[in-house]
Amino acid sequence: MKAMVLEAVGSPLRPVDRPDPVPLSGQLMLRVEACAVCRTDLQVCDGDLSEPKLPLIPGHEIVGRVEAVGEGVPSSRVGQRVGVPWLGHTCGCCSFCRNKAENLCDQPQFTGYTRDGGFAMHVVADADYAFVLDPQADPVALAPLLCAGLIGWRSLKKAGDGSRIGLYGFGAAAHIIAQVCRWQGREIYAFSRPGDEAAQLFALDLGAAWAGGSDESPPVLLDAAIIFAPVGELVPAALRAVRKGGRVVCGGIHMSDLPAMPYALIWGERSIVSVANLTRADAEELFPVARKAGVRTHTTVYSLVDANRALADLRLGRVTGAAVLTP
Repeated sequence: MKAMVLEAVGSPLRPVDRPDPVPLSGQLMLRVEACAVCRTDLQVCDGDLSEPKLPLIPGHEIVGRVEAVGEGVPSSRVGQRVGVPWLGHTCGCCSFCRNKAENLCDQPQFTGYTRDGGFAMHVVADADYAFVLDPQADPVALAPLLCAGLIGWRSLKKAGDGSRIGLYGFGAAAHIIAQVCRWQGREIYAFSRPGDEAAQLFALDLGAAWAGGSDESPPVLLDAAIIFAPVGELVPAALRAVRKGGRVVCGGIHMSDLPAMPYALIWGERSIVSVANLTRADAEELFPVARKAGVRTHTTVYSLVDANRALADLRLGRVTGAAVLTP
């Protein structure tokens, strides 16, 4: 199979030919139909996440068809369309796993980080962590839901039930969760890089009540804000934007350091929380909601061998919505 491989942190991905992977006990092997490109892939390749398996095939927003199964997996799964997310395996026995918090597992494995991912023609995955998807849907449209959608959904749940939600960084996750919020009857206030009029217009087209730069204040105080951009300096800005009792959710795995800030920003029972990984229950919740809400992912498609260009475009903010690789 053809695969794009990270051989050293900071180096471009290299196209290689490898044997097709073989599923072990409890695993399945799928032919990749589409794999979205996530900001976390950038952070893995650039070294912000410092312990990748090397050499590594990145990619963790995978949609594909099952072609083979390992021991213990029903043969009926062959032919299914499935999605494979960032969380690829958990121990099942630590205190977090036992208490329905598998996203905090002490011994996890992550797709496209500690095990090979979907920037390839085939991939293996744990059968229990491969979600059955609509066989009639467009795989390119589905792929961004496997991380941007799931992390966005988990972040929205952490944000609470408020009616005015701020989204900092209007990319793949924000454009999905904005549509869910509008379906729920909430107001969206979108924040982009200062001067990024294209992102602001995109947010307004998706129903945002207001859109501006991250250096601007919204016209009203917000009930909650979700930060998808990996920029620690946005935390005090978001705290200024939320009301007393409001919450700021940090939705990324990696973020630059938070700056020193006055205590007054969190006084009034404002709070800051982070979102870590996802659970399988998040997927069970999100996919029906996305269908009911009529979520339409906006994608830019790249061929597999153009993975480096997709990463560069994402790094420079040249992607509207989500970038997706197709073999």
